[in-house]
Amino acid sequence: MTARAAHLGMLCWAVLVGLSFPAVGLMSELPPMLLTALRFAIACVGLWPLALRGQGAVPAWQGLAVYGVMGLCLAGFFGSMFWAAHHATALSMATLYVCVPLLAYGLGVLLRVEQLAWRLPAILALGALGALGLALAEARVRGGTMQLGRGEAVFFAGCVCSALYPVVSKWGLNAGLLSASAAVRTFWSLALGGALIGLLGLLVEPAVRLGTMRWSDGLLLIYLGLCSSALTFWLMQRATQVLTPGTITAYGYLVPFVSMLVLFVTLPASLSWVWWPGSLVVLATIVLLWRHDAS
Repeated sequence: MTARAAHLGMLCWAVLVGLSFPAVGLMSELPPMLLTALRFAIACVGLWPLALRGQGAVPAWQGLAVYGVMGLCLAGFFGSMFWAAHHATALSMATLYVCVPLLAYGLGVLLRVEQLAWRLPAILALGALGALGLALAEARVRGGTMQLGRGEAVFFAGCVCSALYPVVSKWGLNAGLLSASAAVRTFWSLALGGALIGLLGLLVEPAVRLGTMRWSDGLLLIYLGLCSSALTFWLMQRATQVLTPGTITAYGYLVPFVSMLVLFVTLPASLSWVWWPGSLVVLATIVLLWRHDAS
């Protein structure tokens, strides 16, 4: 696979992730961790036929240990996000999340899956400024404040977990411990991550509330499981073969841009100049990433 195909796949990833937030907003108020575990379970069911035909469908114990670390990264991120949602402001969380690509780059340098140079971190820093501009614009439209506290500290730990996921994936792939099949890598990381999130959900959330799920919630859950979990993580794992963790996570800068476009469609009155500086910087960052990998 070429770098161009990987970049196009990550563009699709950003669109799918950005569109998933409105879909989540349509669901009833149900236990979020248990819902995530169900999403991952649905994703695994959809991926299983592809994973079964992939090389290394049943991993050795060394590979299973790496998949376990990847699963812990997913559980750490989603667990911290759901907990912090009740203890931190949306603006604080959005601001902290813009550091994920730079964290992924730094961790990638430590594990020798990124090259120590100035150009890529400079591009990532530019993208962080653009994403921060979009976060501030959304706060101005919807309202919100920036603060630092226990909730923000927990969510930052989750951001480290999110940054570590593609780094461990790349390291395991380079070391020959993980399958060459993106479907197999996605299946096992989601399976183990979903199991951990599910166990955590059973400990802290009222499972009986899942019984109030409507049929429309079930349809949305299937969509989120297949498109927002299985397909997005498969696209990420597919890109891992040719792109570095910093470049992959940088597409997270596009997610608020997609959400902004959805907001303009559903609420045209929110269209304002405050969105454009951050949007232009984010788009410029993606162009620079393409040129960086083409050079």
